[in-house]
Amino acid sequence: MGILKEKVKGNLIVVSGPSGSGKNSIVNNLYKYNNNFWESISMTTRQKRTGEVDKKDYYFISEEEFLDNIKNNNLLEYTNYNGFYYGTPKSHIMEKLNAGIDVILVIEIEGALKVKELIPDTICIFILPPSMQELKRRLISRNTENKDKIIKRFTTAYKEINEITKYNYVIVNDNLDEATITLNSILISERSRVDRIEDIHLGNMEEELHELLIDKDLNNTERNIA
Repeated sequence: MGILKEKVKGNLIVVSGPSGSGKNSIVNNLYKYNNNFWESISMTTRQKRTGEVDKKDYYFISEEEFLDNIKNNNLLEYTNYNGFYYGTPKSHIMEKLNAGIDVILVIEIEGALKVKELIPDTICIFILPPSMQELKRRLISRNTENKDKIIKRFTTAYKEINEITKYNYVIVNDNLDEATITLNSILISERSRVDRIEDIHLGNMEEELHELLIDKDLNNTERNIA
């Protein structure tokens, strides 16, 4: 039996940042370093981008379906971002947390702040691009949106960055592997927080340590007498 008994409940981790910051790429890359987490898949009404897979990257659904999910209280949070709905399904999240598994949500900033309000011990991580010039380059290189939509996303990014002080951590995504290692380090550190300790079990070790100290004192006393 170990000395420390850790709380069973997993950590809820929210990863967000401006469109083009690379938040999804970092979490996808995290599997190279850590398998002890479960990524919740968001719902969205936007169209799939090249390379995206339904039910893997997002649940791509119609606006009508999304509104039905809101009506039926199936979402932990939702927001309308640049004309499209995004939301986090409630199903399985609490089940995974209660089983001791860390849950990662990759969601937009407005949704992240709603989750933090509902669940105060949520760990919020903000992903930043190395520069606004690089963010602009990434948005253009996607080649999935017209000029007006890119400008709208870029303008939104400036507003979103002002929310950074409401987060627990910030990661600058200049290098994908380095950013991923930083994210993994945060997950490991959060697992080691003192407030995650439920109890301390010393057991026989405490007795052995006590006896060892007494024996040492007796030996020193005997030497002094001699």
